[in-house]
Amino acid sequence: MTDTAAPPLRWRAELSGRDWKAFSAAWLGYAMDGFDFVLITLVLTEITRDFHLSTVTAATLVSAAFVSRWFGGLAIGALGDRLGRRPAMVLSIALYAVGSMLCGFSWDYWSLFAFRMVVGLGMAGEYSAGAMYVIESWPRRMRNTASGMLLSGYPLGGVLAAKTYAWVVPHTSWRVLFWIGLLPVLLAVHLRRRLPESADWQRSRAAGGEPVSATRLLFGGRRKAWNVPVCLITAVALLVVLRGEPTAVTLPLIALIAACFVNLTVQFAGRLWPVVIALMITVFSAFCYSWPLQALLPTYLKTDLHYDPAQVSDALLYAGIGYAAGSVLTGYLGDRFGTRQAYIGMLTASLAFVYPVFALGEGHRVRLWVLLFMLLATSQGASGILPKYVSQFYPIRLRAAALGFSYNVGALGGAAAPVLGAKLAKPLGLGTSIAVLGFALTAVVVLLVGFDLPGRIRRRVDARHPEPAEAYAPVEQDGPAGFGSTDPESEKV
Repeated sequence: MTDTAAPPLRWRAELSGRDWKAFSAAWLGYAMDGFDFVLITLVLTEITRDFHLSTVTAATLVSAAFVSRWFGGLAIGALGDRLGRRPAMVLSIALYAVGSMLCGFSWDYWSLFAFRMVVGLGMAGEYSAGAMYVIESWPRRMRNTASGMLLSGYPLGGVLAAKTYAWVVPHTSWRVLFWIGLLPVLLAVHLRRRLPESADWQRSRAAGGEPVSATRLLFGGRRKAWNVPVCLITAVALLVVLRGEPTAVTLPLIALIAACFVNLTVQFAGRLWPVVIALMITVFSAFCYSWPLQALLPTYLKTDLHYDPAQVSDALLYAGIGYAAGSVLTGYLGDRFGTRQAYIGMLTASLAFVYPVFALGEGHRVRLWVLLFMLLATSQGASGILPKYVSQFYPIRLRAAALGFSYNVGALGGAAAPVLGAKLAKPLGLGTSIAVLGFALTAVVVLLVGFDLPGRIRRRVDARHPEPAEAYAPVEQDGPAGFGSTDPESEKV
Protein backbone atom coordinates (compact mmCIF):
# COMPACT_ATOMS: atom_id res chain seq x y z
CA MET A 1 0.00 0.00 0.00
CA THR A 2 1.11 3.60 -0.49
CA ASP A 3 1.11 6.57 1.87
CA THR A 4 -1.36 8.51 -0.29
CA ALA A 5 -4.44 9.71 1.63
CA ALA A 6 -3.26 8.09 4.84
CA PRO A 7 -6.00 7.85 7.50
CA PRO A 8 -5.58 9.72 10.79
CA LEU A 9 -3.17 8.15 13.25
CA ARG A 10 -4.82 6.37 16.18
CA TRP A 11 -2.09 6.05 18.77
CA ARG A 12 -3.72 3.85 21.39
CA ALA A 13 -5.28 1.52 18.86
CA GLU A 14 -2.19 1.00 16.71
CA LEU A 15 0.71 0.89 19.19
CA SER A 16 1.28 -2.06 21.48
CA GLY A 17 3.11 -2.11 24.78
CA ARG A 18 6.07 -3.66 22.94
CA ASP A 19 6.12 -0.71 20.52
CA TRP A 20 6.23 1.80 23.36
CA LYS A 21 8.87 -0.18 25.23
CA ALA A 22 11.09 -0.21 22.16
CA PHE A 23 10.55 3.50 21.64
CA SER A 24 11.17 4.48 25.28
CA ALA A 25 14.52 2.74 25.52
CA ALA A 26 15.74 4.07 22.17
CA TRP A 27 14.45 7.58 22.99
CA LEU A 28 16.31 7.58 26.31
CA GLY A 29 19.48 6.59 24.48
CA TYR A 30 19.04 9.47 22.05
CA ALA A 31 18.45 11.87 24.94
CA MET A 32 21.65 10.77 26.63
CA ASP A 33 23.40 10.98 23.28
CA GLY A 34 22.27 14.60 23.01
CA PHE A 35 23.37 15.28 26.57
CA ASP A 36 26.88 13.92 26.05
CA PHE A 37 27.40 15.37 22.59
CA VAL A 38 26.22 18.91 23.41
CA LEU A 39 28.49 19.24 26.43
CA ILE A 40 31.49 20.24 24.31
CA THR A 41 29.63 23.17 22.75
CA LEU A 42 28.66 24.51 26.18
CA VAL A 43 32.17 24.55 27.63
CA LEU A 44 34.05 25.51 24.47
CA THR A 45 34.95 28.95 25.83
CA GLU A 46 36.23 27.45 29.11
CA ILE A 47 38.31 24.84 27.23
CA THR A 48 39.65 27.55 24.91
CA ARG A 49 40.85 29.49 27.93
CA ASP A 50 42.33 26.53 29.84
CA PHE A 51 44.12 24.97 26.84
CA HIS A 52 45.06 28.34 25.28
CA LEU A 53 43.37 27.64 21.93
CA SER A 54 42.16 29.89 19.14
CA THR A 55 38.46 29.92 18.25
CA VAL A 56 39.07 27.96 15.04
CA THR A 57 41.19 25.32 16.81
CA ALA A 58 38.61 24.99 19.59
CA ALA A 59 35.88 24.48 16.99
CA THR A 60 37.74 21.40 15.71
CA LEU A 61 36.97 19.75 19.07
CA VAL A 62 33.29 19.83 18.09
CA SER A 63 34.27 18.38 14.72
CA ALA A 64 36.43 15.61 16.22
CA ALA A 65 33.48 13.31 16.89
CA PHE A 66 32.56 13.45 13.22
CA VAL A 67 36.00 12.19 12.15
CA SER A 68 35.21 8.74 13.56
CA ARG A 69 31.46 8.69 12.92
CA TRP A 70 31.65 7.28 9.40
CA PHE A 71 33.57 4.21 10.58
CA GLY A 72 31.43 3.76 13.69
CA GLY A 73 28.28 3.94 11.62
CA LEU A 74 29.55 1.25 9.26
CA ALA A 75 30.97 -1.08 11.92
CA ILE A 76 28.18 -0.88 14.51
CA GLY A 77 25.55 -0.85 11.77
CA ALA A 78 27.02 -4.06 10.36
CA LEU A 79 26.91 -5.55 13.85
CA GLY A 80 23.23 -4.61 14.00
CA ASP A 81 22.54 -6.31 10.67
CA ARG A 82 24.22 -9.55 11.73
CA LEU A 83 23.45 -9.90 15.45
CA GLY A 84 20.39 -7.68 15.83
CA ARG A 85 19.60 -4.04 16.52
CA ARG A 86 19.55 -4.47 20.31
CA PRO A 87 23.20 -5.47 20.99
CA ALA A 88 24.37 -2.76 18.59
CA MET A 89 22.35 -0.19 20.55
CA VAL A 90 23.91 -1.27 23.86
CA LEU A 91 27.42 -1.06 22.40
CA SER A 92 26.82 2.39 20.93
CA ILE A 93 25.55 3.93 24.14
CA ALA A 94 28.42 2.39 26.12
CA LEU A 95 30.97 3.86 23.70
CA TYR A 96 29.79 7.45 23.84
CA ALA A 97 29.29 7.29 27.61
CA VAL A 98 32.86 6.13 28.18
CA GLY A 99 34.17 8.65 25.66
CA SER A 100 32.33 11.46 27.44
CA MET A 101 33.73 10.43 30.82
CA LEU A 102 37.27 10.34 29.40
CA CYS A 103 36.83 13.90 28.08
CA GLY A 104 36.72 15.01 31.71
CA PHE A 105 40.22 13.57 32.23
CA SER A 106 41.79 15.17 29.14
CA TRP A 107 45.06 17.00 29.73
CA ASP A 108 45.55 18.85 26.44
CA TYR A 109 44.01 19.49 23.03
CA TRP A 110 44.99 16.19 21.43
CA SER A 111 43.83 14.00 24.31
CA LEU A 112 40.44 15.74 24.27
CA PHE A 113 40.31 15.36 20.48
CA ALA A 114 40.95 11.61 20.77
CA PHE A 115 38.29 11.14 23.46
CA ARG A 116 35.81 13.07 21.34
CA MET A 117 36.46 10.59 18.54
CA VAL A 118 35.36 7.80 20.90
CA VAL A 119 32.13 9.74 21.51
CA GLY A 120 31.68 9.92 17.73
CA LEU A 121 31.99 6.14 17.35
CA GLY A 122 29.13 5.60 19.77
CA MET A 123 26.99 8.38 18.38
CA ALA A 124 27.25 6.93 14.88
CA GLY A 125 26.08 3.55 16.12
CA GLU A 126 23.16 5.20 17.89
CA TYR A 127 21.92 6.69 14.64
CA SER A 128 22.17 3.42 12.72
CA ALA A 129 21.10 0.83 15.29
CA GLY A 130 18.75 2.99 17.39
CA ALA A 131 16.89 4.56 14.50
CA MET A 132 16.49 1.22 12.73
CA TYR A 133 15.26 -0.46 15.90
CA VAL A 134 12.36 1.96 16.37
CA ILE A 135 11.53 2.45 12.69
CA GLU A 136 11.36 -1.32 12.16
CA SER A 137 9.38 -1.92 15.37
CA TRP A 138 6.52 0.52 14.72
CA PRO A 139 3.65 0.05 12.21
CA ARG A 140 4.85 0.97 8.75
CA ARG A 141 2.53 3.90 8.11
CA MET A 142 3.66 5.55 11.37
CA ARG A 143 7.40 5.36 10.78
CA ASN A 144 7.94 9.03 10.00
CA THR A 145 6.24 9.78 13.31
CA ALA A 146 8.46 7.21 15.00
CA SER A 147 11.57 8.81 13.49
CA GLY A 148 10.53 12.33 14.45
CA MET A 149 9.55 11.40 18.00
CA LEU A 150 12.77 9.42 18.43
CA LEU A 151 15.02 12.27 17.37
CA SER A 152 13.18 14.65 19.71
CA GLY A 153 15.17 12.96 22.46
CA TYR A 154 18.42 14.45 21.19
CA PRO A 155 17.53 18.15 21.71
CA LEU A 156 15.83 17.45 25.04
CA GLY A 157 19.06 15.79 26.15
CA GLY A 158 20.79 18.99 25.03
CA VAL A 159 18.34 21.03 27.13
CA LEU A 160 19.23 18.89 30.15
CA ALA A 161 22.91 19.46 29.41
CA ALA A 162 22.34 23.24 29.22
CA LYS A 163 20.55 23.30 32.59
CA THR A 164 23.24 21.12 34.14
CA TYR A 165 25.87 23.49 32.74
CA ALA A 166 24.18 26.44 34.48
CA TRP A 167 24.09 24.55 37.77
CA VAL A 168 27.57 23.01 37.67
CA VAL A 169 30.15 25.05 35.74
CA PRO A 170 29.87 28.38 37.66
CA HIS A 171 30.61 26.49 40.88
CA THR A 172 33.18 23.93 39.76
CA SER A 173 35.21 22.77 36.74
CA TRP A 174 33.94 22.06 33.23
CA ARG A 175 35.38 18.57 33.66
CA VAL A 176 32.65 17.65 36.15
CA LEU A 177 30.07 18.16 33.44
CA PHE A 178 31.56 15.33 31.37
CA TRP A 179 31.71 12.99 34.39
CA ILE A 180 28.04 13.59 35.17
CA GLY A 181 27.16 12.51 31.65
CA LEU A 182 28.01 8.89 32.53
CA LEU A 183 25.31 8.47 35.20
CA PRO A 184 22.02 8.49 33.25
CA VAL A 185 23.54 6.35 30.53
CA LEU A 186 23.74 3.42 32.95
CA LEU A 187 19.95 3.41 33.13
CA ALA A 188 19.62 3.38 29.36
CA VAL A 189 21.99 0.41 29.04
CA HIS A 190 20.00 -1.48 31.70
CA LEU A 191 16.71 -0.86 29.89
CA ARG A 192 18.08 -1.90 26.51
CA ARG A 193 19.30 -5.26 27.79
CA ARG A 194 15.65 -6.24 28.43
CA LEU A 195 14.28 -5.24 25.03
CA PRO A 196 12.82 -7.55 22.38
CA GLU A 197 14.50 -7.58 18.99
CA SER A 198 13.26 -5.50 16.04
CA ALA A 199 10.22 -7.14 14.41
CA ASP A 200 11.40 -6.52 10.83
CA TRP A 201 14.85 -7.94 11.58
CA GLN A 202 13.35 -11.05 13.19
CA ARG A 203 11.04 -11.64 10.21
CA SER A 204 13.94 -11.24 7.81
CA ARG A 205 16.03 -13.81 9.66
CA ALA A 206 13.10 -16.21 10.03
CA ALA A 207 12.53 -16.03 6.27
CA GLY A 208 16.12 -17.00 5.68
CA GLY A 209 17.44 -13.56 4.81
CA GLU A 210 21.19 -13.57 5.22
CA PRO A 211 22.51 -10.20 6.42
CA VAL A 212 25.34 -8.54 4.59
CA SER A 213 28.63 -8.45 6.48
CA ALA A 214 30.02 -5.01 5.78
CA THR A 215 33.20 -6.01 7.60
CA ARG A 216 33.67 -9.01 5.32
CA LEU A 217 32.88 -6.99 2.20
CA LEU A 218 35.43 -4.30 2.95
CA PHE A 219 38.06 -6.04 5.06
CA GLY A 220 37.85 -9.71 4.15
CA GLY A 221 40.43 -11.58 2.12
CA ARG A 222 42.50 -9.60 -0.35
CA ARG A 223 40.51 -6.41 0.19
CA LYS A 224 41.96 -6.01 3.67
CA ALA A 225 45.38 -5.18 2.26
CA TRP A 226 43.85 -2.33 0.27
CA ASN A 227 41.03 -1.00 2.43
CA VAL A 228 42.82 -0.80 5.78
CA PRO A 229 45.39 1.68 4.37
CA VAL A 230 42.54 3.53 2.61
CA CYS A 231 40.72 4.00 5.91
CA LEU A 232 43.88 5.13 7.68
CA ILE A 233 44.68 7.61 4.90
CA THR A 234 41.12 8.96 5.08
CA ALA A 235 41.31 9.43 8.85
CA VAL A 236 44.68 11.22 8.69
CA ALA A 237 43.52 13.44 5.83
CA LEU A 238 40.41 14.40 7.81
CA LEU A 239 42.55 15.36 10.80
CA VAL A 240 44.77 17.56 8.67
CA VAL A 241 41.80 19.26 6.98
CA LEU A 242 40.14 20.00 10.31
CA ARG A 243 43.32 21.57 11.63
CA GLY A 244 42.78 24.44 9.21
CA GLU A 245 45.69 24.11 6.80
CA PRO A 246 46.09 26.53 3.84
CA THR A 247 43.73 26.13 0.88
CA ALA A 248 46.52 24.77 -1.33
CA VAL A 249 46.84 21.82 1.08
CA THR A 250 43.16 21.46 2.02
CA LEU A 251 41.62 21.16 -1.45
CA PRO A 252 43.76 18.20 -2.63
CA LEU A 253 43.11 16.46 0.68
CA ILE A 254 39.35 16.95 0.31
CA ALA A 255 39.55 15.41 -3.15
CA LEU A 256 41.53 12.48 -1.71
CA ILE A 257 38.96 11.97 1.07
CA ALA A 258 36.10 12.02 -1.42
CA ALA A 259 37.88 9.48 -3.64
CA CYS A 260 38.46 7.15 -0.68
CA PHE A 261 34.79 7.27 0.33
CA VAL A 262 33.62 6.66 -3.23
CA ASN A 263 35.94 3.65 -3.44
CA LEU A 264 34.55 2.19 -0.20
CA THR A 265 30.98 2.92 -1.31
CA VAL A 266 31.38 1.10 -4.62
CA GLN A 267 32.68 -2.00 -2.82
CA PHE A 268 30.02 -1.90 -0.13
CA ALA A 269 26.87 -0.93 -2.07
CA GLY A 270 27.52 -2.57 -5.43
CA ARG A 271 25.27 -1.25 -8.17
CA LEU A 272 23.52 1.08 -5.68
CA TRP A 273 26.66 3.13 -5.11
CA PRO A 274 25.39 6.21 -7.05
CA VAL A 275 22.30 6.27 -4.82
CA VAL A 276 24.43 6.05 -1.69
CA ILE A 277 26.63 8.91 -2.91
CA ALA A 278 23.54 11.06 -3.58
CA LEU A 279 22.29 10.36 -0.05
CA MET A 280 25.70 11.25 1.39
CA ILE A 281 25.63 14.61 -0.44
CA THR A 282 22.12 15.30 0.87
CA VAL A 283 23.05 14.47 4.46
CA PHE A 284 26.31 16.43 4.18
CA SER A 285 24.39 19.53 3.12
CA ALA A 286 21.88 19.01 5.93
CA PHE A 287 24.64 18.90 8.53
CA CYS A 288 26.29 21.94 7.00
CA TYR A 289 23.16 24.05 7.53
CA SER A 290 22.40 22.72 11.02
CA TRP A 291 25.74 22.38 12.78
CA PRO A 292 27.04 25.96 12.62
CA LEU A 293 24.00 26.86 14.71
CA GLN A 294 24.18 23.85 17.04
CA ALA A 295 27.92 24.06 17.63
CA LEU A 296 28.50 27.82 17.76
CA LEU A 297 25.26 29.19 19.26
CA PRO A 298 26.51 28.99 22.88
CA THR A 299 29.75 30.74 21.89
CA TYR A 300 27.78 33.43 20.02
CA LEU A 301 25.55 34.05 23.04
CA LYS A 302 28.50 34.33 25.40
CA THR A 303 30.88 36.36 23.23
CA ASP A 304 28.66 38.54 21.03
CA LEU A 305 25.63 38.99 23.29
CA HIS A 306 27.54 38.68 26.59
CA TYR A 307 25.14 36.18 28.17
CA ASP A 308 26.07 34.62 31.52
CA PRO A 309 25.74 30.81 31.99
CA ALA A 310 22.16 31.06 33.29
CA GLN A 311 21.06 33.17 30.30
CA VAL A 312 22.78 30.81 27.86
CA SER A 313 20.94 27.94 29.54
CA ASP A 314 17.59 29.71 29.19
CA ALA A 315 18.16 30.45 25.50
CA LEU A 316 19.15 26.84 24.79
CA LEU A 317 16.09 25.66 26.71
CA TYR A 318 13.76 27.39 24.26
CA ALA A 319 15.88 26.31 21.30
CA GLY A 320 15.90 22.67 22.43
CA ILE A 321 12.17 22.54 23.09
CA GLY A 322 11.57 24.04 19.64
CA TYR A 323 13.86 21.42 18.09
CA ALA A 324 12.00 18.59 19.85
CA ALA A 325 8.54 19.95 19.00
CA GLY A 326 9.55 20.43 15.37
CA SER A 327 10.84 16.85 15.14
CA VAL A 328 7.54 15.43 16.37
CA LEU A 329 5.50 17.72 14.11
CA THR A 330 7.60 16.91 11.04
CA GLY A 331 7.23 13.19 11.70
CA TYR A 332 3.46 13.47 11.89
CA LEU A 333 3.33 15.60 8.73
CA GLY A 334 5.57 13.06 6.99
CA ASP A 335 3.07 10.28 7.63
CA ARG A 336 0.15 12.45 6.50
CA PHE A 337 1.63 14.09 3.40
CA GLY A 338 4.85 12.25 2.51
CA THR A 339 8.40 12.30 3.85
CA ARG A 340 9.89 14.72 1.35
CA GLN A 341 6.90 17.04 1.33
CA ALA A 342 7.09 17.46 5.10
CA TYR A 343 10.87 17.86 5.06
CA ILE A 344 11.06 20.56 2.40
CA GLY A 345 7.97 22.34 3.77
CA MET A 346 9.54 22.77 7.21
CA LEU A 347 12.93 23.77 5.78
CA THR A 348 11.36 26.38 3.52
CA ALA A 349 9.52 27.87 6.51
CA SER A 350 12.80 28.02 8.46
CA LEU A 351 14.31 30.49 5.97
CA ALA A 352 12.01 33.19 7.37
CA PHE A 353 13.66 32.98 10.81
CA VAL A 354 17.40 32.71 10.03
CA TYR A 355 18.17 36.41 9.58
CA PRO A 356 15.97 37.78 12.44
CA VAL A 357 17.66 35.54 15.02
CA PHE A 358 21.06 37.09 14.38
CA ALA A 359 19.84 40.64 13.70
CA LEU A 360 18.42 41.30 17.18
CA GLY A 361 21.62 42.03 19.07
CA GLU A 362 21.71 42.57 22.82
CA GLY A 363 18.76 43.44 25.02
CA HIS A 364 16.04 41.40 23.28
CA ARG A 365 16.14 38.16 25.23
CA VAL A 366 12.45 37.23 25.10
CA ARG A 367 12.24 37.92 21.35
CA LEU A 368 15.39 35.91 20.81
CA TRP A 369 13.94 32.97 22.75
CA VAL A 370 10.80 33.00 20.60
CA LEU A 371 12.77 33.27 17.36
CA LEU A 372 15.16 30.49 18.42
CA PHE A 373 12.17 28.29 19.20
CA MET A 374 10.71 28.89 15.74
CA LEU A 375 14.04 28.53 13.90
CA LEU A 376 14.99 25.29 15.63
CA ALA A 377 11.49 23.86 15.26
CA THR A 378 11.48 24.36 11.50
CA SER A 379 15.14 23.82 10.58
CA GLN A 380 16.60 21.32 13.03
CA GLY A 381 13.20 19.78 13.68
CA ALA A 382 12.90 18.86 10.00
CA SER A 383 15.88 16.53 10.44
CA GLY A 384 13.74 14.31 12.65
CA ILE A 385 12.67 12.35 9.57
CA LEU A 386 16.06 12.33 7.87
CA PRO A 387 16.92 8.78 9.09
CA LYS A 388 13.55 7.57 7.77
CA TYR A 389 14.17 9.29 4.42
CA VAL A 390 17.63 7.73 4.04
CA SER A 391 16.75 4.25 5.33
CA GLN A 392 13.86 3.72 2.91
CA PHE A 393 16.34 3.27 0.05
CA TYR A 394 17.93 0.18 1.65
CA PRO A 395 16.78 -3.43 2.12
CA ILE A 396 16.59 -4.92 5.61
CA ARG A 397 19.62 -7.17 5.23
CA LEU A 398 22.01 -4.22 4.93
CA ARG A 399 19.81 -1.37 6.12
CA ALA A 400 21.54 -0.53 9.42
CA ALA A 401 25.04 -0.73 7.95
CA ALA A 402 24.06 1.25 4.85
CA LEU A 403 22.23 3.89 6.89
CA GLY A 404 25.13 4.10 9.33
CA PHE A 405 27.69 4.46 6.56
CA SER A 406 25.87 6.91 4.29
CA TYR A 407 24.38 8.99 7.13
CA ASN A 408 27.63 9.31 9.05
CA VAL A 409 29.84 9.97 6.04
CA GLY A 410 27.38 12.71 5.18
CA ALA A 411 27.59 13.86 8.78
CA LEU A 412 31.13 15.02 8.05
CA GLY A 413 29.28 18.19 7.10
CA GLY A 414 28.95 18.59 10.85
CA ALA A 415 32.72 18.42 11.14
CA ALA A 416 33.29 21.04 8.45
CA ALA A 417 30.51 23.38 9.55
CA PRO A 418 31.86 24.63 12.93
CA VAL A 419 35.34 25.21 11.48
CA LEU A 420 33.91 26.98 8.42
CA GLY A 421 31.64 29.06 10.65
CA ALA A 422 34.56 30.09 12.85
CA LYS A 423 36.64 31.06 9.80
CA LEU A 424 33.84 33.11 8.25
CA ALA A 425 33.38 34.84 11.59
CA LYS A 426 36.66 36.69 11.12
CA PRO A 427 35.48 38.87 8.21
CA LEU A 428 31.72 38.67 8.82
CA GLY A 429 31.21 38.27 12.55
CA LEU A 430 30.09 35.06 14.24
CA GLY A 431 26.34 35.71 14.06
CA THR A 432 26.43 36.67 10.38
CA SER A 433 28.56 33.65 9.46
CA ILE A 434 26.08 31.27 11.14
CA ALA A 435 23.17 32.97 9.36
CA VAL A 436 24.87 32.87 5.94
CA LEU A 437 25.74 29.19 6.20
CA GLY A 438 22.31 28.31 7.58
CA PHE A 439 20.38 30.10 4.85
CA ALA A 440 22.53 28.98 1.90
CA LEU A 441 22.82 25.30 2.84
CA THR A 442 19.15 25.04 3.81
CA ALA A 443 18.28 26.19 0.29
CA VAL A 444 20.61 23.52 -1.14
CA VAL A 445 18.90 20.76 0.88
CA VAL A 446 15.45 21.97 -0.21
CA LEU A 447 16.53 21.57 -3.84
CA LEU A 448 18.20 18.18 -3.34
CA VAL A 449 15.27 16.66 -1.45
CA GLY A 450 12.54 18.53 -3.34
CA PHE A 451 13.75 17.27 -6.70
CA ASP A 452 14.43 13.84 -5.16
CA LEU A 453 18.00 13.46 -6.39
CA PRO A 454 18.53 10.02 -4.73
CA GLY A 455 15.20 8.73 -6.08
CA ARG A 456 15.89 9.90 -9.61
CA ILE A 457 19.31 8.26 -9.56
CA ARG A 458 17.78 5.09 -8.12
CA ARG A 459 15.26 4.84 -10.95
CA ARG A 460 18.01 5.37 -13.51
CA VAL A 461 20.09 2.62 -11.90
CA ASP A 462 17.09 0.27 -11.98
CA ALA A 463 16.47 1.13 -15.63
CA ARG A 464 20.01 0.07 -16.50
CA HIS A 465 19.62 -3.14 -14.47
CA PRO A 466 16.07 -4.32 -15.23
CA GLU A 467 16.54 -7.60 -13.36
CA PRO A 468 17.69 -6.43 -9.91
CA ALA A 469 18.00 -8.90 -7.12
CA GLU A 470 14.96 -8.91 -4.84
CA ALA A 471 17.11 -7.83 -1.89
CA TYR A 472 17.73 -4.51 -3.58
CA ALA A 473 14.09 -3.70 -4.32
CA PRO A 474 12.71 -0.49 -2.78
CA VAL A 475 11.64 -1.04 0.80
CA GLU A 476 9.17 1.77 1.39
CA GLN A 477 7.46 4.42 -0.65
CA ASP A 478 8.64 7.95 0.00
CA GLY A 479 5.33 9.72 -0.29
CA PRO A 480 2.47 10.64 -2.56
CA ALA A 481 3.09 11.82 -6.07
CA GLY A 482 3.85 15.48 -6.45
CA PHE A 483 6.80 17.85 -6.52
CA GLY A 484 9.85 15.71 -7.24
CA SER A 485 8.13 12.56 -6.00
CA THR A 486 8.70 9.02 -7.11
CA ASP A 487 6.08 7.04 -8.95
CA PRO A 488 3.89 5.56 -6.23
CA GLU A 489 3.01 2.58 -8.38
CA SER A 490 6.66 1.59 -8.61
CA GLU A 491 7.33 1.69 -4.88
CA LYS A 492 4.43 -0.06 -3.23
CA VAL A 493 5.19 -1.97 -0.10
